[in-house]
Amino acid sequence: MPDRNHEFGKFGAHGTKGSELVARRLDALVDFIATPITTSRGLLARLRYLTKSPTILKAARAAGLTVTDRTLKAWLSGTRKPSKANLERIEQTYRTVRRHNVARHLLKRLNSSGGTRVEIHPLNQSQVPRPHQRTLEFRRINVRRWDGIVTAWATGDSRALDDAWTTGVLPDLGSQWGQYEYVTNIGFAA
Repeated sequence: MPDRNHEFGKFGAHGTKGSELVARRLDALVDFIATPITTSRGLLARLRYLTKSPTILKAARAAGLTVTDRTLKAWLSGTRKPSKANLERIEQTYRTVRRHNVARHLLKRLNSSGGTRVEIHPLNQSQVPRPHQRTLEFRRINVRRWDGIVTAWATGDSRALDDAWTTGVLPDLGSQWGQYEYVTNIGFAA
């Protein structure tokens, strides 16, 4: 059984950890608000989302939105604007709450019909000297259990996501699974 890569890129290979690409793909499936938070429309949309119910507001406070109710009302009415640090905090809180809210639905879609087909594109070896290149190929795998992956993604735990992906999914590729820890792209739909 192969071990994890400890010196990735030593000979010039290019790629990204598969778990990071999975997280990016899950983010793409979520449909976050597209308008930038730096515009008044984008800020207002995020604040309305975070304050639309007492439950969501409580989750937003737990996720890092620590301003007073008075400040929140001033932001919503447009009489005051948040600082740059608060804009970043609002964006991070919004993404955390949104991930948590859609995780159950996304998990149901990914696990339905026996799982979801995932395409794994191997790492880029164009800069690797010929004697050190591996024979890698495009792979497809059916991921049947997404629970650990989606839970780690929803909580923002990148280490748990990496463990769930690397030790829970990649071994299904067979004895060469360590060669797919770093890849150029991972694609799936839900």
